[in-house]
Amino acid sequence: MVGTDDVIHDPSLAVVRGIAESVPDPELVVVTVGDLGIIRDLRRDGGVVEIDVTPTYSACPATLAIELAIETAVAKAGYDARIRRVLAPAWTTDWITPAGREKLKQAGIAPPPRRAENRQDASEYFARPQVACPRCESLDTAELSAFGATACKAHYRCLSCREPFDYFKCL
Repeated sequence: MVGTDDVIHDPSLAVVRGIAESVPDPELVVVTVGDLGIIRDLRRDGGVVEIDVTPTYSACPATLAIELAIETAVAKAGYDARIRRVLAPAWTTDWITPAGREKLKQAGIAPPPRRAENRQDASEYFARPQVACPRCESLDTAELSAFGATACKAHYRCLSCREPFDYFKCL
């Protein structure tokens, strides 16, 4: 993370962070990479801003596209940037911001529960979750497929309002 001391010494780091975080996710365009919490750190290395990015999934097909989009957005703003892929600690859906969760819900995608709030142990967290319909908030839902349009989503339907929806799986 860019700390207060870093920004005092180099205010452009906060600007670059804002540019990087505004890049939309290529598979879930309703959220940005900032909403997903995958921008981990920024620092200067000579004239280059080094940006640490943690992929959401180790095999996410959008990882390279996200990295290139961040680098391109920062370059268009006049900064030289280098992306550094950081795998540890591994990303978790708990890093999705409250704004990102709300954007997912507004787009008809049920956001994943937060493990930290539910105080569930890992075995319960990764078990079949009770998924609320993003439209009517009913818990009377059923999984139709373990995979939705992307590997990070499962396909559900609401048994109350009868609407199908995607669920962003927990990690």
